[in-house]
Amino acid sequence: MLLVYNLYNLKQKEINMPKINKYVDIDTVEREAKKDLIDRHSPFIHCAETATAGEPFEVTVKMGNEYTHPDDFDHYIESISLFNGETLLAKASYVPGTLGNVKAHNTTTFTIIPTTKKLNLVAHGYCTKHGIWESTPVTVAVN
Repeated sequence: MLLVYNLYNLKQKEINMPKINKYVDIDTVEREAKKDLIDRHSPFIHCAETATAGEPFEVTVKMGNEYTHPDDFDHYIESISLFNGETLLAKASYVPGTLGNVKAHNTTTFTIIPTTKKLNLVAHGYCTKHGIWESTPVTVAVN
């Protein structure tokens, strides 16, 4: 448990880890509204299956596969983070309204330099209304 002290009145506050939602195969979900909610909030990792150690490697993270996410000022994708296991590799933050009225997926391509024998990639997308969503992990062999 992490305890934080407010410097103004030295009160102790408990900070809890946020809930992380995980992708569920939408083909197994019956209700269309639930499929829409799960898909549009889930990050999907697209990259090659192998990489070369010490050389640039591109990883694209796309929010939603079949459904697009709204880009309203009170409901939008605030950020996408890319992890190798528990290590943060990169993060992209978005400004609300940048996609305008266009139906589009938030998509970011990160360039990383692999230094290990294997990458265990996981992406988190943060929706300002529905919280953190985690991708299905992707393993990349590094030569």
